[in-house]
Amino acid sequence: MHSLELNGSFASVVLDDALDKFLDYSIPQELLGKVFVGSRVIVPVHTSLRKGTIWAVKKTASYATVKDIHELASEQSVLTEDLIFLAQWMASYYSCPMHKVLKTILPSSIRNHMKEQNEWIVENLEPLAKLALYAEELHARFPKQKKLLQLLIEEGGKSPLPFLLTKAKASRSSLVSLEKKKWITLKKEVKERAPIWDDDYFISKSKPLSEEQQESLSKIQKSLSQQEFATHLLYGVTGSGKTEVYLQAIEEALRLGKGVIFLVPEVALTSQTIERIKSRFEEKIALLHYRLSEGEKRDAWHQIQSQKAKIVIGARSAIFCPVPCLGLIIVDEEHDSAYKQTGDSPSYHARDVAIVRAKFCKAVAVLGSATPSLESYQNALIGKYTLSLLTKRLGKAQMPEVHIVDMKLEYAKHKGGTLFSDKLLSGIKKRLAVGEQSLLLLNRRGYHTSQICLQCSHISSCPHCETSLTYHHQENRLSCHLCDYSIPLSQTCPKCHSNASFKFQGAGTELVEKKLYQIFPQCRVLRMDADTTKRKGSHDKIFKQFRSGKADILVGTQMIAKGLHFPSVTLVGILNADLTLSIPDFRASESMFQLITQVSGRSGRGELPGEVVLQTFLPTQDTLKLAAEQNYEKFFAEESQIRQIFQYPPFTHLIKIALHGPVCEEVKQKAEEARKFLIDRLPASFAFLPVVPAGHAKIQDQYRFQFLIKSTKVLAASAILRSLQNEFKHSKIHLLIDVDPSSTFF
Repeated sequence: MHSLELNGSFASVVLDDALDKFLDYSIPQELLGKVFVGSRVIVPVHTSLRKGTIWAVKKTASYATVKDIHELASEQSVLTEDLIFLAQWMASYYSCPMHKVLKTILPSSIRNHMKEQNEWIVENLEPLAKLALYAEELHARFPKQKKLLQLLIEEGGKSPLPFLLTKAKASRSSLVSLEKKKWITLKKEVKERAPIWDDDYFISKSKPLSEEQQESLSKIQKSLSQQEFATHLLYGVTGSGKTEVYLQAIEEALRLGKGVIFLVPEVALTSQTIERIKSRFEEKIALLHYRLSEGEKRDAWHQIQSQKAKIVIGARSAIFCPVPCLGLIIVDEEHDSAYKQTGDSPSYHARDVAIVRAKFCKAVAVLGSATPSLESYQNALIGKYTLSLLTKRLGKAQMPEVHIVDMKLEYAKHKGGTLFSDKLLSGIKKRLAVGEQSLLLLNRRGYHTSQICLQCSHISSCPHCETSLTYHHQENRLSCHLCDYSIPLSQTCPKCHSNASFKFQGAGTELVEKKLYQIFPQCRVLRMDADTTKRKGSHDKIFKQFRSGKADILVGTQMIAKGLHFPSVTLVGILNADLTLSIPDFRASESMFQLITQVSGRSGRGELPGEVVLQTFLPTQDTLKLAAEQNYEKFFAEESQIRQIFQYPPFTHLIKIALHGPVCEEVKQKAEEARKFLIDRLPASFAFLPVVPAGHAKIQDQYRFQFLIKSTKVLAASAILRSLQNEFKHSKIHLLIDVDPSSTFF
């Protein structure tokens, strides 16, 4: 492990751009004592100046002649000590160049040294009670001054200047007059581009815990008090009160003066998590996820680094925020594949990175789920993690009643295809009558999934990808969901050029929404999918509308299945439970079990009883029946037995080597060469699967091939994998190393 040198007159620098080695520079006299590991610098490279991060400060250089550091770009290190150790671990474990690791850890606003924004602030000089008297005594000739004082009092004596002037419809001269009276002052302050709304919350007290909750919390509190690394798996059925255990664990961490990172898998869950934490703690919260602007990320980063914000909430990348005294990391819905970065290096998993970071910090990692990943549950069973169980829902809430509906019988009954079974329709009708809410899951967006010419049977497909185009009714366009290629709907077949009519097949969430309005004209429907959540803040808007009762039915893709709490939802409909099983992936059964269990868990979370209607063409399928029974233990036993026979995780590690390029045969040949390169150099304990086309064999005119490697020791392959990368450094064929892939299909 890299040891931090603190003294010396030379520095090793990692450049931001594509250079895999460290470069040594001398530290100028005027910068001695100001340069630290993690400092951002500008250095000369040949005839240009480049940005980089100092990786080591040392007494001697690695070569005879070195140039001086040109400029210090950050006054302090942008990395905490544990982040430096974490970066080294990631570079080794994920076989990734250090500059790519640091690019992942540091937001571009930090790498590019985005400056802070300042704003003019109006602040009271006299007590607010006196200002109120002055406002009443002001002559009628100064209504604007009076209004400004009243607004300032309403804002608690401090407010941004533009807000006051706009609200009072006043000019700056009115404020200057108040300033001359020495009632107020104007000053410049750093403007925080805070993405968290400033709603006021009544600070609520901790809720009484059930016996199971208290036992789980006590284990976490014990680890926190010992200030030693530990990983806890909180396995609790949906609605069992995992969040309250999280909140009281956070309370204990804050009491001990420790910082907290709270990870959620989806942006849609951040607003709900923020509400719960803001209504419990007065401490400042920082928010980090990909939907924020670079300015917002920059401000959040500095709030965290300066310890103004001790609680961080965010999606995957929030695990890299620079919390100085990190004591607790919570990974909610730890099983979720959204925690895995795919398609780019390093292909890290935020859950695994969280555990390693907790180890470096001597912090506590808490993984929570109603459907733990097989890897996490296996680690708990063998004692690597501490296991806590929450087996019952809180209060009067009971697990929902699940009905499995055979859609083959429904098709026969209706003499053709139908989206909704009679059981589901009667359930929706009942909820509409009594004012309760329903939630419908279909993990496909769009209106129809394919368009077929009735003359020549041609299926409209993307010219850049090997996939059919999806019809979007609202836009009247055919779109590719892999590369965003889109064309207007045409009445002419692109293959036979006839004006024959077309047939549409397959249903998406947009069609479900329209059909609901046709069947129940008075119902109010919201849709949550990638099409309706493109704009910033759209997740929050839909979530708040539905929770406040402004809609009767929420239709969505898998983003509505995760952790959302709607007490009035008493019916969940899963329109096609078989979709996940059609994917040829070793995790297909696990993904299906998790999705059904999670979305079923949205029903009956309040005092009202819940119901789930599970529509399927495979009513006797084992995984589906176990998910309907919420029988995770039996599913784990059966699935892990299969995994062990075929040596898949959690009994081994996988390394996926994925290649893509513009010429199909060349990519396949290079994949075969890469496989032989590794076979010749890695020990016999590494098992190799054949080269095969990727699940999507062509995306954006790039042909894709891959092969898998199985091994119990990933780090043993790191140096060889890096040498393989070097073989492809100047190739037009791109190679990606994906350690512990979340899917062997995509």
